[in-house]
Amino acid sequence: MVEVKLHDIGEGMTEGEIVRLLVKEGDHVTVDQPLLEVQTDKMTAELPSPAQGKVHKVLVDEGDVIEVGTTLLLIAEPGHNAVEAEKEAAPTLEMETVQTSRHEIKPPQPKGPARILASPHTRKLARELNVKLEMIKGSGRLGRITDDDVYAHARGMVEDPAPSPTVETREQVTNGVEIPFSGRRKIIADRMVRSLFTIPHVSHFDEIDVTNLLRLKDGLKKQEASTGRMLDVSMAAFFIKAIALALKAFPIFNAKLDEEKGVIRLESAVHIGLATDTEEGLIVPVIKNVQDKSIRMIHLEMKELMRKAKENRLRHHELTGSTFTISNVGPLGSTGATPIINYPEVALMAFHKTKKRPVVDDSDNIVVRSMMNISLSFDHRVADGAKAVAFTNKVAEYLENPEIMLLELK
Repeated sequence: MVEVKLHDIGEGMTEGEIVRLLVKEGDHVTVDQPLLEVQTDKMTAELPSPAQGKVHKVLVDEGDVIEVGTTLLLIAEPGHNAVEAEKEAAPTLEMETVQTSRHEIKPPQPKGPARILASPHTRKLARELNVKLEMIKGSGRLGRITDDDVYAHARGMVEDPAPSPTVETREQVTNGVEIPFSGRRKIIADRMVRSLFTIPHVSHFDEIDVTNLLRLKDGLKKQEASTGRMLDVSMAAFFIKAIALALKAFPIFNAKLDEEKGVIRLESAVHIGLATDTEEGLIVPVIKNVQDKSIRMIHLEMKELMRKAKENRLRHHELTGSTFTISNVGPLGSTGATPIINYPEVALMAFHKTKKRPVVDDSDNIVVRSMMNISLSFDHRVADGAKAVAFTNKVAEYLENPEIMLLELK
């Protein structure tokens, strides 16, 4: 009998919610066939079958929040006596049940037809704020309860307390609502501290004239309207392609430093991470092998990743493996920043606000151009300032003269 357990699928998770069961008792499964979907604080992942056989028993239900190491289901392999094998596995299952009960890590989740949709982090947040999830109407996809829903309900409890508040309630009114420093926010904080205290950061600022690029983009948009073909692409897709081309000339910024071995490892492929703000914090989905993709392909894949990030449906492979990260904060109104590098990468480029302003051209004429600020944070152990300026100039060359960038495409 094969016991399928919840294992750590990334980022040091401790628990997960069973979102969907993909098999039932009696089903025959093959190796690597998806058995169920599990949602963690960071992603939704399918757990594959480790063996071929027949699903003998399913030990969890959809909506259950279970800990890493918990047995999810039993698979009887061909040629094995399922009844005898289950007896052998029974002591292990009983031990897990007793251990979970002894430590009382979390209260049992209510079961029934009205299943509550909420991530493990949201459930934990609700417990810490003494909020009952069944009292909240979720604002997320399919009625899923978000962290903001929990915070809003908690604020309502504080601002409109019961007629005879307890001492605890009075303290809440006095001190306000405490936001737990845990879950994804804690993971982000740990990464930022590790990056900042490990890497000697230097930030280089510059500006890029994107007038020609905007003109090209507008032309493509008009052609799309007249022809019906998908031609309009986002500015960020051009940014990503320009960086990939510039990294060919400056591979030192598409690298990782291995201090233990004393080497700088130049990556052969360009995998661009996209710093993305979501309801539950910052995550970085990754577009793989950008060097081999067209600008339109980059645009489509980026939009899909961003959509899945907002819906908290990214898979583990879509969140790992980046070699260079970008942050497109211009649409939010940012004019400049010194971003922290996505450890263990070497650099991160941020694209800031684009604004029309008068500039002096090569003929000493004052003209109105669309100027965009950018910033490059880089690891000074790996690259020097001159290299950073040259790399930024290369990116600017492609974005200021998009026809040159198009000539470089395969």
